[in-house]
Amino acid sequence: MAPLNEEQLHQIRDDRKVQIKHVALKVFAKYGINGTKMSMIAKEAGVSQGLFYRYFKSKDELFMMLIQEAMEESVSSIEKIYSLSVPPKEKIRTLTEVILDDGGKYYFMLIHQAHTSSGVSEKTKQLLEQYPLKLYIDLLLPLFREGQRVGEIVEGDLEEMISSYLSILSGVMVINSQENSFYQIPKVDLLMRILTKS
Repeated sequence: MAPLNEEQLHQIRDDRKVQIKHVALKVFAKYGINGTKMSMIAKEAGVSQGLFYRYFKSKDELFMMLIQEAMEESVSSIEKIYSLSVPPKEKIRTLTEVILDDGGKYYFMLIHQAHTSSGVSEKTKQLLEQYPLKLYIDLLLPLFREGQRVGEIVEGDLEEMISSYLSILSGVMVINSQENSFYQIPKVDLLMRILTKS
């Protein structure tokens, strides 16, 4: 068997780093910064703690990196919704599906953990200030306003409605993360009934 060349070794390192980040996202999303131990991430990723530290200096560094990605991805997902050539109601449905999807829900839960955990670093707090929760309301406001204008979205205070929508999604996912079979993520149609006219 021929030895691996530099490019192959680099690819293996990149793949391992992505694997660790993927596992860390799920663990942080479920347990938060305070409840997550490096050993939990390493064990779940199938690597030693020593190998973990080759890729990341600390738990805080990894958490902040994931928060940055989660914030950027969440804003990007909302912006992409606007490019869809469908009515506002369908755009909101698509966004709801994206948020509740396995890929989206972990980012959404991680953002929730970052905003509600007491153990985040000062650097992470500064990063969160760049992405205040009000930003998501402001990003969604034109979409919901258009939905009301065309008669698809129920009447009412839009900022309150969007805040409630995001709070419901957040609460559903946090409770569901405890893996209690009694609590389950509701169907998108059920959530849509809260916002839309029949």
